[in-house]
Amino acid sequence: MKKALVLALLALSVAVLAGGAFAADKPLVVGFSQIGAESGWRTAETESVISAAKDLGIDLKFSDGQQKQENQIKAIRSFIAQGVDGILLAPVVETGWEPVLGEAKKANIPVILLDRGITVNDESLYVCKITSDFVFEGKEAAKWVIAETGGTANVVQLQGTPGASAATERQKGFEEGIKDAPGIKILESQTGDFTMELGKQVMEAFLKKYGKDINVVYAHNDDMGLGAIQAIKEAGFKPGEDIKIITVDATKAAFEAMVAGEMNAVVECNPLLGPLAFETLKKAIAGETLEKWIVQKDEVFTKDQAPSVIGDRKY
Repeated sequence: MKKALVLALLALSVAVLAGGAFAADKPLVVGFSQIGAESGWRTAETESVISAAKDLGIDLKFSDGQQKQENQIKAIRSFIAQGVDGILLAPVVETGWEPVLGEAKKANIPVILLDRGITVNDESLYVCKITSDFVFEGKEAAKWVIAETGGTANVVQLQGTPGASAATERQKGFEEGIKDAPGIKILESQTGDFTMELGKQVMEAFLKKYGKDINVVYAHNDDMGLGAIQAIKEAGFKPGEDIKIITVDATKAAFEAMVAGEMNAVVECNPLLGPLAFETLKKAIAGETLEKWIVQKDEVFTKDQAPSVIGDRKY
């Protein structure tokens, strides 16, 4: 009887160990709440995350928020209900995340922010953010405008989505950058919501209002800048000559516009965050201590550099 009990216990132990080993071999399950597909940059980021997940054997649960925070919150709650191992969040706006991230924290699911930051009272609600320095990008754009125009220019600003950290900080950086250049004046700033279509519409309105008084367009992303190019051409001006254009992102489409002479400069904001995102998430799941902000390094490219660089662009 005792022997039978011992054998039963040994069998149970083997089963538990086998189950544990099997569990360890199970693929990591990760939820990715993406903002949407409003731009070429955003599409490149999505493809980078999906591709990296496939290469690493990660079971990725993907959700397109279609530019709506409520959709992203629903997705995160769905990920929590599914018991994912971790969550990647590209937040459409900075505020309003405390309740749902609190739920993720309670479920012991680490959250990593991609490409944008958030504002919360309790920063322990997320592990870290992997983003570019948007204030730096704005300052670099300002530096280029000052150098290109000799410190005298009328600028119109195409802003990103209201409430998005990328938009808020790119504006802040630009305005700080021109503070000591009184000859650089911002005629007007309006949101183009990071889209080509709205960027064109806003630029059309600027042209009707200010016409040839506009010297420079500063767009918070390439897609709005490309929309502005269409509006400028339709208004009878030469983009890149009559009105100079600087944007942020540095997608291949922007390089093509620079090669064509229709865009003057771009500030890079690299969207290929997939490999770094999963590397960081694995460290978080393993309990490693991470820097709260992992900064992507960016640089400025001009139309003179574009022909020799465009062939190497991966997005």
